[in-house]
Amino acid sequence: MSRSQIFFSKVSTASWLFCLSLGVALLAGSASALFLFSLDWATRTREAHRWLIGGLPLVGFAVGWLYLKWGQSVDRGNNLLIDEIHDPRQVVPLRMAPLILGSTVASHLVGASVGREGTAVQMGGALADQLTHYFKLSVAQRRVVLMTGIAAGFASVFGTPLAGAVFALEVLAGPALRQMRWAALWPCGVAAVAADQVGLWWGVQHTHYPVDSVPAFSLWSVCAVVLAGGLMGLTGRLFAHSTHAFSAWVKQRIPYAPLRPFIGGALIAAAVGWWQADRYLGLGIPVIVEAFSQPLAPWDFAAKLALTVASLGVGFKGGEVTPLFYIGATLGNALAPLLQMPIGLMAAVGFVAVFAGAANTPLACSVMALELFGLEVGAFAALACAVSYVFSGRATIYTAQRLRPAKAPPPLT
Repeated sequence: MSRSQIFFSKVSTASWLFCLSLGVALLAGSASALFLFSLDWATRTREAHRWLIGGLPLVGFAVGWLYLKWGQSVDRGNNLLIDEIHDPRQVVPLRMAPLILGSTVASHLVGASVGREGTAVQMGGALADQLTHYFKLSVAQRRVVLMTGIAAGFASVFGTPLAGAVFALEVLAGPALRQMRWAALWPCGVAAVAADQVGLWWGVQHTHYPVDSVPAFSLWSVCAVVLAGGLMGLTGRLFAHSTHAFSAWVKQRIPYAPLRPFIGGALIAAAVGWWQADRYLGLGIPVIVEAFSQPLAPWDFAAKLALTVASLGVGFKGGEVTPLFYIGATLGNALAPLLQMPIGLMAAVGFVAVFAGAANTPLACSVMALELFGLEVGAFAALACAVSYVFSGRATIYTAQRLRPAKAPPPLT
């Protein structure tokens, strides 16, 4: 094959991937917009009718029954998408998208402490993979399309297109540069940016988190952020281990899947009612915003962690990321006076650093900090994310991740 033929072949392939990425962005961005509008409705409805929290066991049973009846093949969620990228076997069933959308909105309607990232990523991946049927994609092309679906879903639900593109690569194996599929970066970038724009076109509005005061770099400010990053990594590690351990414990003792969220939902509803713990329900966006501007109760992060582990462990659907944002922001808020650092800065650092440790995605989280908080905060946040990643060990909220045997650098000899 001549050089000109090779050149035109590469151009043709690049153009094809570009068009596929735009198609994925349109599907994922529109799905995320529908999801975010539905989530907003569910949250406002629950807050206006507090008695809906009593519906946790009934909704939990319904979600468990639906997945037992029709969703067993897609119950692994994000881990299924990661496995299909590593070892492609069969196209992800389209029913993953409506099942996770409906079950997540229902879970938020009654107050389960779950997130939204898992839903957006699963919808993006499932919708993207349907293109495999229509265009007879090769194994390599299918891998890229699945990754663009993840990137588009993540970017459109959080309004962070650059972080979405990096997340789609990094989530597969952590920040192991040799294992990251860099050839997929540009189609993931196209899909992420376009999906974010599609969401904005539909009228999606993302939350703004203001950081009023950022100190200059000094020995103490760097040491404070390093110390905080270590504690946030340990918190992410605790969250990941606790979620998996509690889920396994519940499955061992309650074999019938629908009964797990039914019993768990009843206990969660009773606990929330007894302790008036409404601030730890759902996404908790208002509390996250408060963490950037005023001192909060120092136990807020622990209460949210416990309630999220309980909700996810018994089988409610949604995601882990926004609860991790909550845990991180409130933990940073609690550490700020102890470390003599500004509350807003430490909330921003915690917002991304706990997630970085729990998901082994320090690069994506550093980019997210730059997008959400700006360059000055991003520099501190990147340092905290790197430290958090080291301190979290091999813990991960995504069991399908293929991490290196250790997080230490290779020997020089």
